Amino acid sequence: MPELYIGLMSGTSTDGIDAALVDLTGHSAKLVDFVFHPFTAELKTAIQHLSNANHPVFLHDYGRIDCQLGHLFADAAKALLANNAVAAGSIQAIGSHGQTVCHAPNQPFPFSLQIGDPNVIAEQTGITTVADFRRRDLACNGQGAPLVPAFHQALFSHPQTNRCIVNIGGIANITVLPAQQGGPASVKGFDTGPGNTLMDEWIYKHQGLAFDRNGNWAKTGKIDYSLVARLKQDCYFQLAPPKSTGKEYFSLTWLAAFLTDKNRPPENIQASLCHLTALSICDAIQEHAPMTEEVLVCGGGVHNGLLFATIADTLPCQVVSTAFYGIDPDHVEAMAFAWLAKQTLHGLPGSLTAVTGASQSRCLGGMYQAKPD
Repeated sequence: MPELYIGLMSGTSTDGIDAALVDLTGHSAKLVDFVFHPFTAELKTAIQHLSNANHPVFLHDYGRIDCQLGHLFADAAKALLANNAVAAGSIQAIGSHGQTVCHAPNQPFPFSLQIGDPNVIAEQTGITTVADFRRRDLACNGQGAPLVPAFHQALFSHPQTNRCIVNIGGIANITVLPAQQGGPASVKGFDTGPGNTLMDEWIYKHQGLAFDRNGNWAKTGKIDYSLVARLKQDCYFQLAPPKSTGKEYFSLTWLAAFLTDKNRPPENIQASLCHLTALSICDAIQEHAPMTEEVLVCGGGVHNGLLFATIADTLPCQVVSTAFYGIDPDHVEAMAFAWLAKQTLHGLPGSLTAVTGASQSRCLGGMYQAKPD
């Protein structure tokens, strides 16, 4: 009998819900099915308003959207069940990351806030739901992010090859996987800085588009290398890991502080932001994983041809999409939260202290039991 789990994920791009049905029998991870449920423009705007640290938030709006997202996450899970004629009772658990609205690990009282009420998910699906993965790690003095490196280690480690996994969502992060010769090696990982978020916000501001398809708009511009150099001087890029960040930091407000010349063509800024993302990823790999022999890229940024090509041209090693090894780059994160749900269900740790900086590796998340038969 397959050991089935569902992973639910909505990333910092706030474009919709990724839902993965995963067979986690034994130590393997095999995708059974995947669905994507896009957000309406109205809901996306509402989530972005909640995520804006400079805007006041009404509790009624927060509670309404939290509950609404719970129903939408549940709908995505039920779509997987219907598509595959699988009964809810056949699913061991759902792992729901939720939608991050604020990640603030460096505050005097650190916190990370995800919405998408897991009570609603458990009640609507009849499946035990694991959620709120980040806060236990924060309680152990960790960053609460990134959480996917433990799954990357389980899925992509190679006995003879030094690998680095690059996940490019709204924020970019890397997982350093040394060759596993003779046993487990030390895994590192951290957020490198902006992934798609600045490019997405800039093109939306100037062209009303959600993202720069294939980097086509950036290709029409010229990189302002002096601007990129100033952006790279930001203190975040100088911090030693463990470290994590979010859209509340790398925002258009952050960018505006560096734009001394307001007359730059906007396509030049887009080209420069694309180069910044690529350069910050490559710099992180070359500094913290200089022995890397192969880079595997996943996340939405893999579809930006200009970004992918810049990374591949900059690094002195092979750079491929995770699709090269049969795993769609859009599916990896949702699969990771199915895997994290299994870890929690079995009382096993889901975080790596070398990645998050936590004092102890902990079993993550709260468990919301399925309704009784």
